[in-house]
Amino acid sequence: MTTPIKIAFQGEPGANSHIAIAEAFPDATPLPCATFEDALAAISSGEAALGMIPIENSVAGRVADIHHLLPQSNLFIVGEWFLPIRHQLMGPRGAKLDDIKTVESHVHAIGQCRRIIRKLGIRPIVAGDTAGAARIVADRGDKSCAAIASRLAADIYGLDILAEDIEDESHNTTRFVILAREQLWAAQGSGPLVTTFVFRVRNLPAALYKALGGFATNGVNMTKLESYMVEGNFFATQFYADVDGHPDDRNLAFALEELQFFSKELRIVGVYPAHPFRVAFSEKAE
Repeated sequence: MTTPIKIAFQGEPGANSHIAIAEAFPDATPLPCATFEDALAAISSGEAALGMIPIENSVAGRVADIHHLLPQSNLFIVGEWFLPIRHQLMGPRGAKLDDIKTVESHVHAIGQCRRIIRKLGIRPIVAGDTAGAARIVADRGDKSCAAIASRLAADIYGLDILAEDIEDESHNTTRFVILAREQLWAAQGSGPLVTTFVFRVRNLPAALYKALGGFATNGVNMTKLESYMVEGNFFATQFYADVDGHPDDRNLAFALEELQFFSKELRIVGVYPAHPFRVAFSEKAE
């Protein structure tokens, strides 16, 4: 009998990352980690075979911590997963909606449920993560205290759901990347692919413009480009990018060659299948 692989995630049992693991790898064993650093360390050390790490949300934007940590981790992206986020308002067994005076959750979850918080006139309290807030509310047993977390968290910690699907935006979706110690590129021609890379341009006038010109002239679709300060230096900038295609595709190979010419550093972080959910956000051709 094969031993299930362990997949690290940041948060406590019942977190959205836990749900993403259950959907993507039903037979895997989720490994909860207190911080993103702990989750990445578990992958690097071999304690976990993979990691399921949130990288951006359609409402809250990028998950800043992981964007800074990923380029330094020497880990590789081997896949992605999109998870629609459904927030539930929950309280101790027997609690009623009228009893609630405070609600605890991760800062993003609170920000994504402002409408009901304002409507109910309850006081939000920021917690480390959604599932952790659910555990704390369950342990406390105070019927005036609620949490915003997943349906799985309510099941795990024995809480009653007082209001369902309370997120302000129905499109609320988190994109996760699946990380591994070893580089494993998806095969060229195996379907829609994403190539992720990080780079630093040379300190020259119009260097970024020139570096990215090859993607335009070679018809490569860039779906993500973000910049990050390097080691607190206002004049040293690192860029993180996602593009469609495989590095061995002729057009992408030419674009990366041009990028390399104008860059001090260039590292391909992953080449992996595009998740089917991307189609839901693709722009219609005009």
